[in-house]
Amino acid sequence: MYALVVDDSKPVRSILTRVLEGLQFQCHEAANGVEALDQLVRMPRPTLVTLNRHMPEMDGFELLGRLRRSSQFRDLTIVMISTDCDEASITAAKTLGANDFVGKPFTPSELISRLRSLGVVSELSQLPHRPQSDTDFSSVASPATTSPTQPATAASPIRLLLVDDSATIRGLLSKTLNAQPGLKVIGTASNGEKALAFLKEETVDVVLLDIEMPVMNGLETLQHLRLLYPRLPVVMFSSLTERGAKATLEALVAGANDYVPKPTGSDANTIVSRIESDLVPKLLAVYRPPAPTKKPPPKPPVQLKPQPPASEAPQKKTAGKTEVIVVAVSTGGPGALAEVLPRFVGPATPPVLIVQHMPKEFTAHLSDRLTKFCNHPVTEAVDGQPLKRGDVILAPGGIHIEIVKDRAGCHLAYNHGPPENSCRPSADVLFRSAASVFGKETLALVLTGMGNDGLLGCQAISAAGGSVLAQDEPTSIVWGMPGQVVRHGLANAVLPLNRIGPDIAMRLRRQQS
Repeated sequence: MYALVVDDSKPVRSILTRVLEGLQFQCHEAANGVEALDQLVRMPRPTLVTLNRHMPEMDGFELLGRLRRSSQFRDLTIVMISTDCDEASITAAKTLGANDFVGKPFTPSELISRLRSLGVVSELSQLPHRPQSDTDFSSVASPATTSPTQPATAASPIRLLLVDDSATIRGLLSKTLNAQPGLKVIGTASNGEKALAFLKEETVDVVLLDIEMPVMNGLETLQHLRLLYPRLPVVMFSSLTERGAKATLEALVAGANDYVPKPTGSDANTIVSRIESDLVPKLLAVYRPPAPTKKPPPKPPVQLKPQPPASEAPQKKTAGKTEVIVVAVSTGGPGALAEVLPRFVGPATPPVLIVQHMPKEFTAHLSDRLTKFCNHPVTEAVDGQPLKRGDVILAPGGIHIEIVKDRAGCHLAYNHGPPENSCRPSADVLFRSAASVFGKETLALVLTGMGNDGLLGCQAISAAGGSVLAQDEPTSIVWGMPGQVVRHGLANAVLPLNRIGPDIAMRLRRQQS
């Protein structure tokens, strides 16, 4: 039997390989999705693929989607192994086609039990020797995670309301989404007025909302939704035309949780595939489970770096005067930026550089919109532009930006390298350059968003003596990016959204005194 082990951590790959070799597998390894696809073409057909979620170049979700869409590999047994072991991540992985999900850290016996339940190894399979103790394996697999995942439990499906004026789109969406485990379309509406009437009669978990509709369009509907149902997740579903992009950006700033571009083309299979790979994970990510009727046991406290007494500045003692502020944000970002930036930006503010995961059709509109909120210019980055105080600069969609220092001073540079964490622009690229150029004078801010972009960059900033702030879980649309930073002990402070801007303003004022 053959197995392909896909993980960007070499120690984790080595340990998984030792466990699987004890079960008589011959193992091949890959550090990301691109390498995995290359290995699959060259190696004998594997019986098992173990797959990490967050990896550079091509992450686990993207690879999983590609394999399930491939006639050659769609029937492979795939087990996702990841530190992201919340219910939404587990459900998203299984919806995309994972046969099982194992959270890091885990023990060899737990993994073997899962493989036996899948029929990959027999009940009689025995490890000829323990590669290392269960405890040791757990600590290497994921040192920053405090508890293993629990298997996904059966729960009521997420109840969806689809709002689109096209009967064809509503029908295709209903058929595709109802075929996904954990999702159920309980109603459709052809305009916002009908959607609001439906919500008065039925309980809905997530609304999928088109922009351009008769009677009441998507923006008007969203405004009513936020007044009547402020916590109801809303995902915009619109075209990436110039007009559609601008309207969608307005919706995101006005409180929509996320957006998905409508698939283009006439091939039904391609459209269905895009719905499954792009839309389904976002619906699962923004869903907020109802509060439990019984008070859950308290979670173990997150281990953060020791904080100074309240009378001192809330920065690390090694941190210097802030000379640059770098920001990472994704899902829920436009609204978060509109809340945070006006609280501290101004002519004397150190340069603020922002990576918002967003296609190129959106970023120019976002900079214009934020300029109005801040009453201060917010611009897209220009290759080679010098950095100066008062700059608030947004990375253009599809291009990495980084800070470069030469004899003339500090300036921005475009980086056309491959995506990192499946993102371009990537916060890690910007953050690493900030750590290299400004070191302890860097302040990093990680806001709401899916994935782990910014984690490696925060590690570099922290190692250089800089400071890291993270948005807290209750106010995040998705606590993926900030959650990773917190779980790895890199956050100097974890704050609700409405306190982040004032906190940064206070830091800057103290440095001027």
